[in-house]
Amino acid sequence: MFSLAHHFSRRVAAASLTAALAGLAAAGAAWSTTAAPASTSLRTCTPSDLYLSMGRKEGAAGSLYWPIRFINTSTTSCALRGYPGVSVLNTAHHQIGPAATRTGRPYATVTLTPAHSATAVIRTANGPIGGPCLATGTYLRVYPPASHTAVLIPAPWTICSNIFQVGPINTQGTF
Repeated sequence: MFSLAHHFSRRVAAASLTAALAGLAAAGAAWSTTAAPASTSLRTCTPSDLYLSMGRKEGAAGSLYWPIRFINTSTTSCALRGYPGVSVLNTAHHQIGPAATRTGRPYATVTLTPAHSATAVIRTANGPIGGPCLATGTYLRVYPPASHTAVLIPAPWTICSNIFQVGPINTQGTF
């Protein structure tokens, strides 16, 4: 089930949160999320706890990387562990190409305190270097780890050369 309406209804709150976070960063506030061992009392973050958005695209060594940000908008801490499910959709919400494959990189449980974030980075080839590019999608459909509910993020993304990968949730912003 998609939570597109939920995603857009929280945009105003998330914009305020983003502005507040940017203000804290500009003021030099010291805060961070932590990668910690799993706790039996810490609940898993659900899509209703999170605001998902895209970071800045970057290219390097023939690849294009784009971080997906998971911001905890709830009033309590929650945890994310593993890989999100990611696929590209067109304007009619039909999937373009295969879902992203996992990088296989090891991961830890990430504890998100309220108003803090973690990322998972997606990657494709930066153009048709080893095969064709598919049609450019309009949305990314993202399933947070351990969730069966997807969030749609407006995000133009083109899968090229049959490469579409996602890294695990982490606090370093790495692939």
